[in-house]
Amino acid sequence: MATDAGTPRPRAVLVGVQLPGVSDAEHASDLAELARLVQTLGLEVVTTVTQRRDALAAAAVLGEGKLKELADLTGGKGIVPSGAPKVRTKARAKWAAAAAGPDAATGEESDGEDAETARPTVVIVDHEITPSQARNLERATGAEVLDRTGVIVDIFHRHARSREARLQVEIARLNYVAPRMREASGGKERQRGKGAGEAAIELDRRKIRDRIAELREQLALIQKEQDHRRRARQEQLRVALVGYTNAGKSSLMRALTGSDVLIEDKLFATLDTTVRVLRGDSRPRILVSDTVGFIKKLPHDLVASFRSTLDEALEASLLLYVVDASDPTHDAQLAVTRSVLCEIGAESVPSILLLNKADRLDPGARKALLRQYGTEAMLLSAHDPADVAALVRRIVDFFEARMVEEDLVIPYSRQALLGEIYENARVVAEAYDESGTRLKVRGLPGAIARLRKACEA
Repeated sequence: MATDAGTPRPRAVLVGVQLPGVSDAEHASDLAELARLVQTLGLEVVTTVTQRRDALAAAAVLGEGKLKELADLTGGKGIVPSGAPKVRTKARAKWAAAAAGPDAATGEESDGEDAETARPTVVIVDHEITPSQARNLERATGAEVLDRTGVIVDIFHRHARSREARLQVEIARLNYVAPRMREASGGKERQRGKGAGEAAIELDRRKIRDRIAELREQLALIQKEQDHRRRARQEQLRVALVGYTNAGKSSLMRALTGSDVLIEDKLFATLDTTVRVLRGDSRPRILVSDTVGFIKKLPHDLVASFRSTLDEALEASLLLYVVDASDPTHDAQLAVTRSVLCEIGAESVPSILLLNKADRLDPGARKALLRQYGTEAMLLSAHDPADVAALVRRIVDFFEARMVEEDLVIPYSRQALLGEIYENARVVAEAYDESGTRLKVRGLPGAIARLRKACEA
């Protein structure tokens, strides 16, 4: 659905059903977030159709009245035709064109053409819907239909850059597409393939299953390499930035590390895990990793696919919960982040709450946030050097409080160990005698124990 510069963007209508237990504010927040997702996809949102219901209508999500209202916007008939769709053939199309009169045959513009071109051509549903519901909505509205999951999968597909992310997203996309494949509309399906009488739709679905299996094998090899690299960093000091999409994690990553990471005011601009060294000369060095953002109703296939990104959070020594404090729904976004991390068992990892984008807040809003979250939270802006410096100090202090001191003796025959010691600990004092180099070092207990064992070997 991407459009070239200067080309009018496709127009879309949002559809939301407010179910029991969902407040008006929560429903409005969900639709506002969906609108941002749709805009990230390159579509123009023109209006929203909502309805209160006990459940989604089994046939076409909305009730008859609201379905007709939606169809009036898109130019559809507003009813779900009974039976199979009409078979379209060249002969039938030629007959229909002749019956429509000379204007249709010659392609002359009708008075209503401008109105037709201005109509929305896409319907976006803020729920996960079944393939039959999507098909019925398309037949009733005459527009392309996507659900929330389809929008998110499409955004991920566009933004994936690394090979690992592309494989992860492709698996999720194929899992989404497979059950939504439709039978050919023209007569009997062609028969081909392995089994006797295997229809084309069956063959296509089997090809998708085979492709998913192939992608998973490739992804397993990449993730095995990632696991090796992660284990190599196991004893290093690691910080992971986690939070809702577009909370400012990448901006904070750049400020903390000086790395040239992608920064865009878009949802899911970052899908790849990036690991960089914290600014400053702290020893041992501290690694900072940026992770994929979370969102409400994130499809399970995508959560599963981005296992390696979530593992960064699970295995970190410290989590930085990044929240867009200027967003009115920041408390709900923080709840989503905590819920996802709880699902993977990372809720016990020590954390610091960062109320980001404080430069967009007035003094009253700042005071209210500090009253709400207390001293456990830091109010900051990723664009304020003083705020970033204060955060760096807090990170260093966190690790410093967990370090222990140890005296190590490195025999002159083992001086090659000095590089490893300086890499994994901070040398407080250094002296020499007949037994070798004597160092007083500070580091985390696990790293110190390993270094002591290496010196005594």
